[in-house]
Amino acid sequence: MPEFKIKRLYYSIGEVSKLTGIEPYVLRYWEKEFEQLKPAKNKAGNRTYTNRDIKIILTIKRLLYEQGYTIAGAKRVLENYDFDKDPTELVIEGEKIKASKIIDPELRQDLIEIKKILESILSKL
Repeated sequence: MPEFKIKRLYYSIGEVSKLTGIEPYVLRYWEKEFEQLKPAKNKAGNRTYTNRDIKIILTIKRLLYEQGYTIAGAKRVLENYDFDKDPTELVIEGEKIKASKIIDPELRQDLIEIKKILESILSKL
């Protein structure tokens, strides 16, 4: 993820839009679609985005615009992504896997199947 020159606790929707290149109306739409993206609101009702929210937005942007996922596909990928941990670490059924990118859901399923086969083989030895 890119580092931001301005280190603050909270950003407005306009600032986040400029930082990420995503229009404010798209950010508001993504809040409805992705449960991971829930910026707080201040007393005036304005959204206040954190650095974690920006990481989530950039990940969604990469999935949708660069990797070609649909919104439904991106939702499935994000179900197993922990934005509070190392951004390259995924946990698949309790096993940590390092990845330079978010793992494709089909590849994830293949990894789970391979793990089951290996466990079956090891249990017979």
